[in-house]
Amino acid sequence: MMHWGYGYGSGMGFGMLLWWAVIIIGIALSVYGLISLFRGQAGKTGFVNNNRPLEILKERFANGELSEEEYEQKKQILLK
Repeated sequence: MMHWGYGYGSGMGFGMLLWWAVIIIGIALSVYGLISLFRGQAGKTGFVNNNRPLEILKERFANGELSEEEYEQKKQILLK
């Protein structure tokens, strides 16, 4: 009587491949979820472009829409 291994057969190899695929996919989805979570929070709290109001103020001052006094007052408000 011949024995072919320990009885695991090809199912063991397929099971191992499936297990590693589940682990890799789980890690990839976790990383993707964390990245999208932080991007979502950054957009809501203004971390992405929090200097835009100051840029607009500078543009308005450069265009002559604001006096120097108005510019300084609004700038101090924005920097608080």
